[in-house]
Amino acid sequence: MKWSVIEKALPLFADAFWTTLWLSAVGIALALVIGAVAALVREFEVPVAAKAAATYEELLRNTPLLIHLFFLYYALPVVGIKLPAQACAIVGLALMGGAYMAGAFRGGFSGIPSIQQESARALGLTRLQRARYVTLPQGLGLSVPAVAANMIFLVKETSIFTVIAVPELTNTARYLIGMYYRTDEYLFMLVVAYAVILVPLSIGLTLLERRVRRGSFGH
Repeated sequence: MKWSVIEKALPLFADAFWTTLWLSAVGIALALVIGAVAALVREFEVPVAAKAAATYEELLRNTPLLIHLFFLYYALPVVGIKLPAQACAIVGLALMGGAYMAGAFRGGFSGIPSIQQESARALGLTRLQRARYVTLPQGLGLSVPAVAANMIFLVKETSIFTVIAVPELTNTARYLIGMYYRTDEYLFMLVVAYAVILVPLSIGLTLLERRVRRGSFGH
């Protein structure tokens, strides 16, 4: 392994690193919003919307991100909708991630004692008020472990973006290996780059989970 090769490739990997980080952050943020809305719609059995949310969740969770990206990038232009590669990446990650986050949130909501929901209904709280004062405050805390696991999963899924030529980490490593045939150096840089993103994220989410557990259960 030659360090001069690594040093020369650092600028390209730095750009790819920030691209991966940005796409991950935006995609995950959107996935959290989509997942929370889908979970609430199903939790409160909103007519029509609940069935649509259930269909969305099952469809997106049981099809690979690769297929979603192919559809967004190659099929939509056939009907006159052409999105940039990075926009396709964000939309694909957000939609698939939203389905996984919906499942995580529903798991948290189901952990709320039913007596609390019954009491809220007895007090005359509307669905929106129950969501605001009962379901979300407790359910979000209970869903932290599953949400954290999904966030790490979604960051790793950004490697699939290489199929639509997004200049993220995996695509950059593939390009450099194809150009200069220095597999060891570029794969080493790829592993280190993902570790720099995922290790702090994992530690931070673990600390958050412990804090939430301590606040909710006292241990």
